[in-house]
Amino acid sequence: MRVLIHVCCGPCTVYPLKALQDEGIEVKGYFFNPNIHPYREFKRRIGGLVALAEEKKFAVEIDRRYGLTEYLRQVVYHEEKRCSICYDMRLEPTAKKAAEDGMDAFTTTLLYSKYQNHALLKEKCRQLAEKYSIEFLYRDFREGWQEGIDESIALDIYRQPYCGCIYSEQERYDKKLRKKMRRATENVT
Repeated sequence: MRVLIHVCCGPCTVYPLKALQDEGIEVKGYFFNPNIHPYREFKRRIGGLVALAEEKKFAVEIDRRYGLTEYLRQVVYHEEKRCSICYDMRLEPTAKKAAEDGMDAFTTTLLYSKYQNHALLKEKCRQLAEKYSIEFLYRDFREGWQEGIDESIALDIYRQPYCGCIYSEQERYDKKLRKKMRRATENVT
Protein backbone atom coordinates (compact mmCIF):
# COMPACT_ATOMS: atom_id res chain seq x y z
CA MET A 1 0.00 0.00 0.00
CA ARG A 2 1.26 3.50 -0.89
CA VAL A 3 0.14 6.33 1.40
CA LEU A 4 0.59 10.09 1.17
CA ILE A 5 0.81 11.53 4.66
CA HIS A 6 0.22 15.20 5.27
CA VAL A 7 3.00 16.30 7.63
CA CYS A 8 2.85 19.38 9.82
CA CYS A 9 6.39 19.13 11.22
CA GLY A 10 9.22 16.72 11.94
CA PRO A 11 8.38 15.77 15.53
CA CYS A 12 4.75 14.96 14.74
CA THR A 13 5.91 12.78 11.84
CA VAL A 14 8.24 10.54 13.86
CA TYR A 15 5.68 8.15 15.33
CA PRO A 16 3.15 8.01 12.45
CA LEU A 17 5.96 7.30 9.98
CA LYS A 18 7.30 4.46 12.14
CA ALA A 19 3.85 3.00 12.78
CA LEU A 20 2.92 2.97 9.09
CA GLN A 21 6.29 1.60 7.97
CA ASP A 22 6.02 -1.12 10.64
CA GLU A 23 2.77 -2.17 8.90
CA GLY A 24 4.69 -2.51 5.62
CA ILE A 25 3.16 0.63 4.13
CA GLU A 26 5.16 2.73 1.67
CA VAL A 27 4.91 6.29 2.96
CA LYS A 28 5.55 9.56 1.15
CA GLY A 29 5.22 12.88 2.99
CA TYR A 30 3.60 16.11 1.88
CA PHE A 31 4.27 19.33 3.79
CA PHE A 32 1.59 21.92 3.03
CA ASN A 33 0.91 24.26 5.94
CA PRO A 34 -0.20 27.80 5.05
CA ASN A 35 -1.28 28.35 8.66
CA ILE A 36 2.17 28.44 10.24
CA HIS A 37 3.25 31.81 11.61
CA PRO A 38 5.63 33.61 11.78
CA TYR A 39 7.85 33.05 8.76
CA ARG A 40 10.84 32.04 10.92
CA GLU A 41 8.70 29.35 12.55
CA PHE A 42 7.62 28.13 9.12
CA LYS A 43 11.27 27.82 8.06
CA ARG A 44 12.30 26.10 11.31
CA ARG A 45 9.59 23.48 10.89
CA ILE A 46 10.71 22.80 7.34
CA GLY A 47 14.28 22.47 8.63
CA GLY A 48 13.19 19.97 11.27
CA LEU A 49 11.26 17.95 8.72
CA VAL A 50 14.19 17.90 6.29
CA ALA A 51 16.46 16.65 9.09
CA LEU A 52 13.99 13.85 9.89
CA ALA A 53 13.56 12.94 6.21
CA GLU A 54 17.33 12.66 5.81
CA GLU A 55 17.71 10.61 8.99
CA LYS A 56 14.86 8.21 8.14
CA LYS A 57 15.39 8.14 4.36
CA PHE A 58 11.82 9.38 4.03
CA ALA A 59 10.61 10.93 0.77
CA VAL A 60 8.78 14.18 1.42
CA GLU A 61 7.54 16.92 -0.88
CA ILE A 62 7.66 20.35 0.71
CA ASP A 63 5.52 23.24 -0.46
CA ARG A 64 7.69 26.16 0.59
CA ARG A 65 5.17 28.90 -0.17
CA TYR A 66 4.42 30.89 2.94
CA GLY A 67 0.63 31.09 2.99
CA LEU A 68 -0.15 33.45 5.85
CA THR A 69 -2.14 35.90 3.71
CA GLU A 70 -4.42 33.20 2.30
CA TYR A 71 -4.83 31.62 5.72
CA LEU A 72 -5.86 34.94 7.29
CA ARG A 73 -8.25 35.74 4.42
CA GLN A 74 -10.15 32.57 5.22
CA VAL A 75 -10.02 32.70 9.01
CA VAL A 76 -10.45 36.35 10.00
CA TYR A 77 -13.98 36.92 11.37
CA HIS A 78 -14.35 33.12 11.60
CA GLU A 79 -11.90 32.53 14.43
CA GLU A 80 -14.29 30.20 16.27
CA LYS A 81 -14.07 27.86 13.25
CA ARG A 82 -10.39 28.41 12.56
CA CYS A 83 -9.29 24.81 13.13
CA SER A 84 -11.97 23.46 10.82
CA ILE A 85 -10.99 25.96 8.13
CA CYS A 86 -7.33 25.17 8.65
CA TYR A 87 -7.95 21.42 8.32
CA ASP A 88 -9.73 22.06 5.01
CA MET A 89 -6.91 24.27 3.75
CA ARG A 90 -4.27 21.63 4.46
CA LEU A 91 -6.04 18.34 3.93
CA GLU A 92 -7.91 19.03 0.71
CA PRO A 93 -4.68 19.63 -1.26
CA THR A 94 -3.28 16.46 0.35
CA ALA A 95 -6.23 14.29 -0.69
CA LYS A 96 -6.21 15.80 -4.18
CA LYS A 97 -2.45 15.24 -4.53
CA ALA A 98 -2.72 11.66 -3.30
CA ALA A 99 -5.38 10.93 -5.92
CA GLU A 100 -3.44 12.68 -8.70
CA ASP A 101 -0.21 10.86 -7.77
CA GLY A 102 -1.92 7.46 -7.86
CA MET A 103 -1.46 6.76 -4.15
CA ASP A 104 -3.68 4.16 -2.51
CA ALA A 105 -4.63 6.39 0.41
CA PHE A 106 -3.85 9.53 2.40
CA THR A 107 -3.59 10.33 6.08
CA THR A 108 -2.19 13.09 8.31
CA THR A 109 0.18 13.57 11.21
CA LEU A 110 -2.49 15.79 12.76
CA LEU A 111 -3.94 12.49 14.02
CA TYR A 112 -0.85 12.20 16.23
CA SER A 113 -1.53 15.33 18.26
CA LYS A 114 -3.62 15.12 21.40
CA TYR A 115 -4.35 18.83 20.92
CA GLN A 116 -6.21 18.46 17.61
CA ASN A 117 -9.93 17.78 17.21
CA HIS A 118 -9.68 14.12 16.32
CA ALA A 119 -13.36 13.56 15.49
CA LEU A 120 -13.46 16.60 13.20
CA LEU A 121 -10.26 15.49 11.46
CA LYS A 122 -11.70 12.03 10.80
CA GLU A 123 -14.92 13.47 9.40
CA LYS A 124 -13.15 15.97 7.15
CA CYS A 125 -10.79 13.29 5.83
CA ARG A 126 -13.67 10.92 5.13
CA GLN A 127 -15.44 13.64 3.14
CA LEU A 128 -12.28 14.39 1.18
CA ALA A 129 -11.73 10.69 0.49
CA GLU A 130 -15.19 10.52 -1.03
CA LYS A 131 -14.70 13.74 -3.02
CA TYR A 132 -11.40 12.60 -4.54
CA SER A 133 -12.20 8.88 -4.75
CA ILE A 134 -9.26 7.85 -2.61
CA GLU A 135 -9.08 5.95 0.63
CA PHE A 136 -8.51 7.77 3.90
CA LEU A 137 -6.23 5.66 6.06
CA TYR A 138 -7.30 6.30 9.63
CA ARG A 139 -4.97 5.57 12.51
CA ASP A 140 -5.11 6.97 16.03
CA PHE A 141 -1.44 7.88 16.30
CA ARG A 142 -1.94 9.48 19.73
CA GLU A 143 -1.01 6.17 21.34
CA GLY A 144 2.60 6.90 20.32
CA TRP A 145 2.61 10.47 21.67
CA GLN A 146 5.43 10.03 24.18
CA GLU A 147 7.43 7.72 21.92
CA GLY A 148 7.40 10.36 19.18
CA ILE A 149 8.44 13.08 21.61
CA ASP A 150 11.27 10.98 23.01
CA GLU A 151 12.63 10.07 19.59
CA SER A 152 12.40 13.61 18.23
CA ILE A 153 14.37 14.80 21.27
CA ALA A 154 16.94 12.04 20.76
CA LEU A 155 17.26 13.05 17.09
CA ASP A 156 17.60 16.71 18.14
CA ILE A 157 14.80 17.77 15.79
CA TYR A 158 13.33 21.23 16.38
CA ARG A 159 10.18 20.90 18.49
CA GLN A 160 7.72 23.76 18.24
CA PRO A 161 5.94 25.15 21.30
CA TYR A 162 2.51 25.73 19.66
CA CYS A 163 0.27 24.37 16.91
CA GLY A 164 1.38 26.83 14.28
CA CYS A 165 -1.16 29.54 13.60
CA ILE A 166 -1.03 33.08 14.90
CA TYR A 167 -3.98 32.34 17.21
CA SER A 168 -2.36 29.27 18.79
CA GLU A 169 0.83 31.28 19.22
CA GLN A 170 -1.13 33.89 21.16
CA GLU A 171 -2.85 31.21 23.25
CA ARG A 172 0.55 29.72 24.08
CA TYR A 173 2.27 32.93 25.16
CA ASP A 174 -0.46 35.39 26.22
CA LYS A 175 -0.94 34.71 29.94
CA LYS A 176 -3.94 37.04 30.24
CA LEU A 177 -5.70 35.28 27.36
CA ARG A 178 -4.96 31.86 28.87
CA LYS A 179 -6.45 32.99 32.19
CA LYS A 180 -9.54 34.31 30.42
CA MET A 181 -9.94 31.04 28.48
CA ARG A 182 -9.50 28.97 31.64
CA ARG A 183 -12.19 31.01 33.43
CA ALA A 184 -14.56 30.63 30.48
CA THR A 185 -14.05 26.84 30.52
CA GLU A 186 -14.62 26.69 34.29
CA ASN A 187 -17.88 28.63 33.93
CA VAL A 188 -19.15 26.15 31.34
CA THR A 189 -18.65 23.09 33.52
